[in-house]
Amino acid sequence: MSPLRPIRDTSGQDAPREPLATGRRLRRWTWPALAGVLLLAAAAWTVASWASGGRSLDASRLRIAEVVRGDLVRDLSADGRVIAANSPTLYAIAGGTVTLRVVAGDTVEKGQELAVIDSPELRSRLVQEESTLASLQGEANRAMLDARLTRSDAQKLLDQALIDHVAAQRDVERYQRAWEGGAVSKNEYDRALDGLKKAEIGVAAARQDFALQGQGAGIDASNKRLLAERQEAVVAELRRQVEALTLRAPFDGQVGQVQIAQGTNVAANAPILGVVDLSQFEVEIKVPESFARDLGIGMPAEVSSVGRQWPAEISAVSPEVVNGEVNARLRFADGKQPPGLRQNQRLSARIVMDTRNDVLMVERGPFLEQHGGSFAYVVEGGSATRRPIQAGASSLSAVEIVSGLQAGERIVVSGSDQFQQADRVRISGE
Repeated sequence: MSPLRPIRDTSGQDAPREPLATGRRLRRWTWPALAGVLLLAAAAWTVASWASGGRSLDASRLRIAEVVRGDLVRDLSADGRVIAANSPTLYAIAGGTVTLRVVAGDTVEKGQELAVIDSPELRSRLVQEESTLASLQGEANRAMLDARLTRSDAQKLLDQALIDHVAAQRDVERYQRAWEGGAVSKNEYDRALDGLKKAEIGVAAARQDFALQGQGAGIDASNKRLLAERQEAVVAELRRQVEALTLRAPFDGQVGQVQIAQGTNVAANAPILGVVDLSQFEVEIKVPESFARDLGIGMPAEVSSVGRQWPAEISAVSPEVVNGEVNARLRFADGKQPPGLRQNQRLSARIVMDTRNDVLMVERGPFLEQHGGSFAYVVEGGSATRRPIQAGASSLSAVEIVSGLQAGERIVVSGSDQFQQADRVRISGE
């Protein structure tokens, strides 16, 4: 058995080496560790973005306002134009040639001649109708005279019948005494009685004839008189029209626009010129339809002119909506108006409809119309959360918040239509 041979180890192969420096080991692990931290941060940001909402929008595309507490003044500002409260246009009563007595801008007094229309046709009609009137008046007078003659003849017959009746009565009395004394026979007495009855019948017939003749004559005369009166009305109207051929100023004022040239032949009812009452001006404004329902006659207003304010009040509100606006008129209070006003001059107007003290309010924006004032997006921590609210009164610049928000909170007042009704939206750059 051979002796055991010793097992060789690796000691002869190993060679001692110098240990790495501590600084080099740190540099080896610094960059991987930093990359890992950045990767974790990016992952956390992504997770937070997904957790905060399904959409993300840039804050620069939104308008955000803070809910504050203060006094809400419901006012309305608008640009208006000056119009004359009384500015009628004068028209031609008939066709003819026009002779102007004034020009645009002339100051006129009440009753002053402004223009004259030469209408031969109308004047000729007046002459003809006046002749017809004279004829009818003559016929009416003749009918009245005939009625008087008829009544006179009937009265004469009635008087004669009454005389015959009296004579018959006397004959009956005389024959009655004679018959009673035996001077006459019974037949003669009876003939006297017959004569009395005949006289009585004659009186009754004469009375009836008098009444009928007078009635008939009165009807004829009345008809003639009515025809004459009717013709008088026709003539009076034509005289009025002829008088209206001369256009006169209805009040003290100024000639406005002259719509025809000198010597123009115009048709009936054609506009000639306008007259402006310089003592009564009003301001016409256009009000958005949403505010029109809050306006009322007599509501106080304020008109600005040349750096000064003049009190006014609403005098009229149009019941018609045109292009989403309603026309309203302001009348200067107490008859005091700015000096030197001119037709169609531009002025600024302000109407104070209501003042609510110490209320929650926020800047007015499209969110009020888009969501009907029933909810808003509240901005907090880089995201916007949809929250139910209740909006109250509104002005041109602010809206009252009745419930759902607190003072200091911020909401999206414009641009929320991009959220597409999401419950929560991420806002970047906030």
